[in-house]
Amino acid sequence: MMLAIRHLSIAFPRAGAEARVVEDVSVEVGRGESLGIVGESGSGKSMLSLATIGLLPKSARTSGEILLDGKNILGMGERELCSLRGRRIGMIFQEPMTALNPAMTAGEQIAEGIRLHRGTGRAEARAEALRLLDRVRIPDSARRIDSYPHEMSGGQRQRVGIAIALALKPDLLIADEPTTALDVTVQKEILDILDELVADLGLSLILISHDLGVIARSTDRTLVMCRGRAIEEGPTERVLRHPAAPYTRDLIAALPRRVRAGLGEDPALAGGAR
Repeated sequence: MMLAIRHLSIAFPRAGAEARVVEDVSVEVGRGESLGIVGESGSGKSMLSLATIGLLPKSARTSGEILLDGKNILGMGERELCSLRGRRIGMIFQEPMTALNPAMTAGEQIAEGIRLHRGTGRAEARAEALRLLDRVRIPDSARRIDSYPHEMSGGQRQRVGIAIALALKPDLLIADEPTTALDVTVQKEILDILDELVADLGLSLILISHDLGVIARSTDRTLVMCRGRAIEEGPTERVLRHPAAPYTRDLIAALPRRVRAGLGEDPALAGGAR
């Protein structure tokens, strides 16, 4: 098992108490496997992903373990975490406009990690950045490599974010709501790219979303979260077609009927919300 999260809890101090945002969550991700994490806003999905890549705020209090090939990420210092990020774990952030540096071109941002971690020269790193832009289907990549984020569309910025996450050929890719605020056509293109990369490169994938349709089409297994807790976990087809937990059933029942039909819903849910 490449990644094992065991009894993870995350809390933040507040006046007279503490706010627990993740509580006693355990889940595993195998090599080449895709895990979907789904739940409402505030369910703890993104905090779980930030803990996995060592980007929690300093005020966070954690317990449990996040084991990458048996080594606990929560016990690593900043120097070790910096060598881990990008090289072993890549991250696609939810909002590329804020995740990207507005003062650097797309090519510079992709090449930066390549130069820092591999010690390659500018020309070689730029050539690799151009190859990655082609891989994530950026149109006219030879021109777009010198574009700044504000000169690109939302879908193009998200593609640049994917290229940055892939630049060092990580073993695990975390995609936190990668299709948020994109139109339906662009959403499909982004998901197609992720599917292709997982298949071609043998990546493990953690895909975080509130969209059950996205989870259904792109993941092998699904973890359902609510108020920081793991409510249900198992093969995606089983979780979405035959949910065991009342909360999961309510999530599915809240979808429009045509969307539920696309998930292959349990007939017992047929009387839910339209």
